[in-house]
Amino acid sequence: MAKNILSTSNPILLPSSSPSSSSSSFVKPIHVCSNPIIKSTSKRELTLCKATPHSPIVVTKRGLSISFITSFVLSLAGKKNANAAILEADDDEELLEKVKRDRKKRLEKQGVISSSKQETGYLQDLVYKLSAVGQALEKNDLSAAGSVLGGSTDADWVQRANIAFNKLSSSSEEKTEVDAFNSSLASLISSVSKKDVESSKIAFVSSATAFEKWTSMTGLAAQLKGL
Repeated sequence: MAKNILSTSNPILLPSSSPSSSSSSFVKPIHVCSNPIIKSTSKRELTLCKATPHSPIVVTKRGLSISFITSFVLSLAGKKNANAAILEADDDEELLEKVKRDRKKRLEKQGVISSSKQETGYLQDLVYKLSAVGQALEKNDLSAAGSVLGGSTDADWVQRANIAFNKLSSSSEEKTEVDAFNSSLASLISSVSKKDVESSKIAFVSSATAFEKWTSMTGLAAQLKGL
């Protein structure tokens, strides 16, 4: 019985209700759909399903909201990409300007170095002094180290070195290394005079390191021998 009931879901064609319709007018199909639930009564519940040639387009508030949000997000993405491109261009220009400034500073520094032959000579003497002190400390010969250093930071070679430092130091970083060198050199002279080998070696390494950093910053490393 259930098979027979389900098989009766066939379309029934009804003529158009308009009396003026010609025989050539199409007949609107109406489908009779059987209810899948069989009730206790013998009658079947039939559902009329009208076939339409096109499904309607349903516009809901939710659909409009989704569409608006999507458009808004896409517009923000477009603005973000545009802003990123502008920032990237600004970064490129800033980098280019920095390169130009650095190049200008290097050229100016080279000009100062080229015109500072005497100061470069003072620094070359400093290199020789430090080299001699280092060799003496390797042998734990504090007397030889002391004879090279002198008794205080008032020694002529120290004063001349500072004349060169002051003329050739242009940045705060370079001046910081000069201060570190002078502080370490004072500790070195004091430790050597006290015959403290370990403290002398530590102070020597600190002073030599500060001087090497300074020569690297100023571009003088290639101008001096023995570094």
